[in-house]
Amino acid sequence: MKDSSLKDKVMQDIVLLSFVGIRVVVVHGGGPEINSWLIKLGIEPQFKNGLRVTDAATMDVVEMVLVGRVNKEIVSLINQAGGEAVGLCGKDANLIKARPEGQADIGFVGEVSSVNTKLLESLVSSGYIPVVSSVATDEDGQAYNMNADTVAGEIAAALGAEKLILLTDTAGILEDYHNPDTLIAQVNIQEARQLIDQGIVSGGMIPKVNCCVRSLAQGVRAAHILDGRVPHALLQEVFTDSGIGTMIVASEFMR
Repeated sequence: MKDSSLKDKVMQDIVLLSFVGIRVVVVHGGGPEINSWLIKLGIEPQFKNGLRVTDAATMDVVEMVLVGRVNKEIVSLINQAGGEAVGLCGKDANLIKARPEGQADIGFVGEVSSVNTKLLESLVSSGYIPVVSSVATDEDGQAYNMNADTVAGEIAAALGAEKLILLTDTAGILEDYHNPDTLIAQVNIQEARQLIDQGIVSGGMIPKVNCCVRSLAQGVRAAHILDGRVPHALLQEVFTDSGIGTMIVASEFMR
């Protein structure tokens, strides 16, 4: 989300949701900024099967950027919009424990092993907005870089959240990736899996859909993939009957 005006609107929407009593937890990554800093430091960004190859030097940059820069920028913007945000990463109060993702030759790329919701529940019940960066450690203290969508889905499941909302740069799941008019407004878990098998859901959308399906299987009521470039997309999804983007549900029901 490089457009500063759009970024401000998203933060304002998050604060509004909090003001009307919706308990919001924000989870973020920061791929473009990580790439920018790697290049500045003379480290070539590398990817394998869609995952960032994260050696020790790259992990240092990932942690610096996500925890030290992107997280604090989001916290500051939410606070400027009238909210009370608290910046966290998986290390804080053992919020998230990581384990290796499992692929060879990708370094310190992790997946979520466990989520300790105690701190998040305490913060949201007191009116704060937690902002969580997708960095955590394993049981030995080794830091891992993790997919932010996956982290969001696991946190949503652990909290028993009503909704998981992913902001991306497409309108949602499209029957034809090149045609935004082919938006699929709603699917259930079985249909979502079929769309992956058919190749309609492909590339970077696969991990997003998979994390939605996983969160639904663990009790989240609905998952939404929205175009974060649309002003007030969050409000359109939460406060209108028709919604926006694609909604994925455990079983068929109308919005």
